[in-house]
Amino acid sequence: MTPRRAQTREDAAREAAAIQARGGRVVFTNGVYDLLHPGHVRYLRAARACGDALIVGVNSDRSAAANKGPGRPLVPAEERAELIAALDVVDAVVVFDEPTPYALIAAIQPDVLVKGADWPADQIVGRDIVEARGGSVIRIPVESGHSTTSLIERIKAKP
Repeated sequence: MTPRRAQTREDAAREAAAIQARGGRVVFTNGVYDLLHPGHVRYLRAARACGDALIVGVNSDRSAAANKGPGRPLVPAEERAELIAALDVVDAVVVFDEPTPYALIAAIQPDVLVKGADWPADQIVGRDIVEARGGSVIRIPVESGHSTTSLIERIKAKP
């Protein structure tokens, strides 16, 4: 996989298939990643440890606003994707515009789907796709004290 760059859905799917053809395990996770913080970095490190390549889906601005509410995202999708792509544990980033990453997961067909443990197992989008092909869904503990919402609140509370 071409390391650390934003890609189209089709390019990421082709590269994922090539990794799998060589016997590699492709890991997928997604998020808004509005203000990058240590919780994000630790989560992505843990996700990457679950396989041989990590593809990260980043919500578009429209998708992020629909999921997070008015005033979000603070950082445009292209910039959020650039920051995530710059992390050494990330192999590829794809911005998606749908409310959920379901179509992206269907295109990439990852071997491992990773979400935060704050997501109930039965509500993890794409679980059916990954498990139908023998893959696994892994829930990673969320770092307490690290969230974009709490970071925004701390910034607003500053004089």
